[in-house]
Amino acid sequence: MYNNSIKKKEEMLVKIFKNLIKKEKFSTQIEIVRALQEEGFNKINQSKVSRMLTKFGAIRTRNIKMEMVYCFPLDLSVPNTTSSLRNLVLDIDYNDVLIIIHTSPGAAQLIARLLDSLGKSEGILGTIAGDDTIFIIPTRLFKTINLYNNIKILFK
Repeated sequence: MYNNSIKKKEEMLVKIFKNLIKKEKFSTQIEIVRALQEEGFNKINQSKVSRMLTKFGAIRTRNIKMEMVYCFPLDLSVPNTTSSLRNLVLDIDYNDVLIIIHTSPGAAQLIARLLDSLGKSEGILGTIAGDDTIFIIPTRLFKTINLYNNIKILFK
């Protein structure tokens, strides 16, 4: 029974760790330690985080803002705005709840992938993309107008 409890706690740690790496931006292992401690894993330390990063293949790479952050290799295929993606965005608009981007046909999912890479720390809770339309849901901490302005800057 004791081993079962340890196993469940370890599985929960792994699940939360992977979600944090996928959804947040962490430049250092200490930032990851602090985030895991906030999730209730008080005995976590930098060496454990380092082993987990290695075990699950996480690496440090540059995000869209050219910041060094940890991510999983599958996340490396994220496009950036220095490419011709800017030309695919036709219109950006918002209301009190959502931001909507209209793109060239077939480009919405590519642009949404780029925006999802910014994550919660930049105010994006998530995106929903069709063929030529993207709905962007801001986090609670960001006003829609502020996120709208930040997105407009990305695609200037």
